[in-house]
Amino acid sequence: MNTSLTQIIFLLFLGALYLPVIFFAIQRRDDGHNSATWLVALFALLALVLNIAEAIWRNGEISPANASTFQELQTYAAFTLITIVMLALQTFLKRETWWGWVGAWTFWMLGLALILTNALKLPDVLWANGELALQRTRLGPSWSILGWLIISISLIIVIANANRDARQQLFRNRLNYWWPTILLLFINDILLFSGIHITGQPIRLAVAVMMAYVVGTHHVPDLKQILRRVLVYTLIAIVIVGFYVAGFLLLETTVGNDKNFNPLLAGASMALLLALIFTPLLSLVSRTVNVWMKGDQYDASQTIHQYSENISNILDMDRLANIAVGIILESMHIERGFLFLVDSERQADGQKKYRLRSARSPEERQIIAVELDESGIVASYFIREQRPLLQYDLDLHPAFRVASTFERDWFNQLQTEVYIPIFAKKQWIGLLAFGPKLSGNRYTKDDLVILSAHANQTAVALENARLVDNLVTVNTELRQARRALEKNNHDLERIDRAKSDFISIASHELRTPLTVIKGYTEMLLEDSTLAENIQLVMKGIHEGTVRLHEVMDSMFDIAQIDARSLKPHIQPVELGHLIQEVCIEQASSIKDRKQSLSISLPPLPHVKADPNLFRKLFHHIIRNAAKFTPNDGKITITGHHIPTIINLPNGGVEIIVSDSGVGVDPNFREIIFTKFYQPGELGKHSTSKTRFKGGGAGLGLALSKGIVEAHGGRIYVESPGYDEINFPGSQFHVILPLSKLEENEKQKTSEPVRFQI
Repeated sequence: MNTSLTQIIFLLFLGALYLPVIFFAIQRRDDGHNSATWLVALFALLALVLNIAEAIWRNGEISPANASTFQELQTYAAFTLITIVMLALQTFLKRETWWGWVGAWTFWMLGLALILTNALKLPDVLWANGELALQRTRLGPSWSILGWLIISISLIIVIANANRDARQQLFRNRLNYWWPTILLLFINDILLFSGIHITGQPIRLAVAVMMAYVVGTHHVPDLKQILRRVLVYTLIAIVIVGFYVAGFLLLETTVGNDKNFNPLLAGASMALLLALIFTPLLSLVSRTVNVWMKGDQYDASQTIHQYSENISNILDMDRLANIAVGIILESMHIERGFLFLVDSERQADGQKKYRLRSARSPEERQIIAVELDESGIVASYFIREQRPLLQYDLDLHPAFRVASTFERDWFNQLQTEVYIPIFAKKQWIGLLAFGPKLSGNRYTKDDLVILSAHANQTAVALENARLVDNLVTVNTELRQARRALEKNNHDLERIDRAKSDFISIASHELRTPLTVIKGYTEMLLEDSTLAENIQLVMKGIHEGTVRLHEVMDSMFDIAQIDARSLKPHIQPVELGHLIQEVCIEQASSIKDRKQSLSISLPPLPHVKADPNLFRKLFHHIIRNAAKFTPNDGKITITGHHIPTIINLPNGGVEIIVSDSGVGVDPNFREIIFTKFYQPGELGKHSTSKTRFKGGGAGLGLALSKGIVEAHGGRIYVESPGYDEINFPGSQFHVILPLSKLEENEKQKTSEPVRFQI
């Protein structure tokens, strides 16, 4: 018979409904499940072809044989379609075993081809027992149904195992949408195999829509919540209807015979009573269903209030982390949580790095800090969006595909599900991370709003705690630096003491043999019978011995100064005469350098001092001036009397030794008076006493300072700077105090000194 035009239009209409499914799947092909979306489109396309084929088939005469053939074609198509569903599920789960199911489908289709072509030469009746017979023509559909049954059972097992192994509740919720999908598929195919043919297979269309939705939609509604609401409203409807009917029947039974009984008024009364009890009844049913289905129950306002009260005055970082995270874990029934501090640092290339370090108590599990690049997908998301990030999105959302393996591994090892950034003054300063709920439920939008509110409240407390933490860190570093400095000073004092001891011992032990060598060389030099070349050798030995003896004397004096055992033999000293004698001693070396030396001293008061030490003092100062003054240079010695001032209650005398030499670097004005200081490179120093910039032991100025300070005086240098081309020169000032005069004692004054070399 001919099918009606209406039926054909219905088939084509159902077929056309597959086109939006195909377009939706293709449009979402880049949302993390590329292969799965193409397989969904293939499922919808094959179902569309079957609808078109059915429309064409129903447009003509249908004989029983043709109807049987089309029924077999639908059976074979059902096996292929359920195989496509299995492949879509495998690729959706990122399984690498999808090719095994392709092989299984290929094997089954080869078997079907052998059956349909009778390549095995099977008889028409394969088995019979008198009442029942298995025809060869039914072997093909039976083979397809057997394959369909195997894949159906495998589908159930794969979804159950994936649901059990899913770590994120959001992904588990998405997997749950496969259950109604395959349930609809099973219903459709079982009806088909049972001979109950539904025109256009509309249930198959619903399967295609469900698959396209679950594969192409990243965030799907909470299926548990939907079921919970459906159950709540179903129970409410049942209770209300039952209460209404029971109440109405009760009224009718008790007062129905009364002539004043009005059914309309009785119904209105029951409706009013139900309106009064509806809200508490709805609340009761909702709580009961939530308890039965393990729903989350907590008072958001009370939680936020309690949180605000407990963290507002906490300044200790570890305590803040413990209390803040602990309150949220307890109130929202969460398995685990962390508080991370975010420190930002600008790199040399201009890029900013964010370092996440855990704020935890020492006894808790410590987490290795991680550095996130400002341009990285995770850090840029927090900075740009300033809202929570789900581990589900980090794992599966296409936007986070570019996240580095290191970042993924770090977040995965936390075993958390949601991350809430903490901002203060538009700066990212912290991060809250929370694991799954104890109930196994997903984080809802309301949960994320509450956690964001907690993060906002944490910002102020965290900022204050960070300031205190930074202050404690700085104080700790200062204490450590002070301890290190004290230790270094102690070590330096010990080293300096050891050096002084060595100098004292070495100078003391070497002076005796040097004195012997010096004496014998002088005796040999006085022997006129020695050959001239031997006398020349002995003269060199004698000069070296004298030089070494001077160094040992200086080292011995330095050792006494360091040990504070230098005891000057005080007596009145006429400075002008003493300085002149020192200059005469150095006249030959000054003449060798073609330098000029002039003394211009006015009458000066006598100074009570050790004359031997003062000879050494001015010997070193004048020789130092000559050494660092070039040939043809000039050295001038002047002085004057200093009247009574605060630092010199009895007055004093100042001697100034000026030169036209290389000068002194302002940064080294104090260093040159330290022991063993040598300007320039040590390897280039000469041992000559008179050579320009020649080297020495580095003790002269240190010894001079020690002698001056031992007499209560002061020595310092003034110079424009160090310059070996323009020779700015330098001035060494020696200030010596005058002693208090005894009763009836008069201050003696020396004659003026005018002397020139």
